[in-house]
Amino acid sequence: MIEIKNLTKRFGDFTAVDHLDLTINTGEFFGLLGPNGAGKTTTISMMSTVLLPTEGEICIDGQRLDRKASAQKRKLSVITQEYSMRQDMTMDEVMEYQGRLYNLPRKVMREKTDELLDFVGLTEFRRRTVRHLSGGMKRKLMICRALLIEPEILLLDEPTAGMDALSRRQMWNLLRQVNGRNMTIVLTTHYMEEAQALCDRVALINRGRLQKLDTPAGLIDELGPFAVDETTESGLKSRFFHDRSEAIAYLAQAGHQASFRATTLEDVFVECAGRKIE
Repeated sequence: MIEIKNLTKRFGDFTAVDHLDLTINTGEFFGLLGPNGAGKTTTISMMSTVLLPTEGEICIDGQRLDRKASAQKRKLSVITQEYSMRQDMTMDEVMEYQGRLYNLPRKVMREKTDELLDFVGLTEFRRRTVRHLSGGMKRKLMICRALLIEPEILLLDEPTAGMDALSRRQMWNLLRQVNGRNMTIVLTTHYMEEAQALCDRVALINRGRLQKLDTPAGLIDELGPFAVDETTESGLKSRFFHDRSEAIAYLAQAGHQASFRATTLEDVFVECAGRKIE
């Protein structure tokens, strides 16, 4: 279990994360959502100890996490937005370098490298250098590298950024399999469809503060699960309804300029961001 208590990070006069409280359960697929500058990456950076909190603390299984807590840090692996791998290394070399950093026995390192590359479908490409891999392959290799040390918690900061639609769906399937091994996953993403498809719960943060916390289905139900999009002189407007019959009645009077659909997590995000909730 991850407990985030009164977590605050300031950079001079700017508060990036503002007294954030969250509990993430063991084995949960948890999403951190918010607009640019909301504090998502800063929160992930503090969870990985790249940044230290100004106030508050993060506890893993009841033990406070800091840079000296090596046992706690070994429970974590992080996948960042950037491709943090040397371009002239092959996949095998990337994995070996990671294994040596964590003092894995050579035999264990090789066996786990074989297992992980096979798991993500990269075995036949293992002798390619990083510079000759596609974006999707690089992301998969980063996951292999992160899983090599058998972490209990995987922190993912925009893991599908820049991927095409097919590669993104392949990554979703891979992350579902990883989470199916009872690994806790914390995800930041700008793709609301991704969060809706993958996450057990999501936290919407804005200006470093927690705004909403629930399952994707719960947030959608709160807004209204039925949506009517209507084209007006000022642009496309969406109305949300809790009752299907009310939505259909509104659609009937709106005429051909309107359409009916299911509400999505993206609607929740847009509505919250549009109201600039505090």
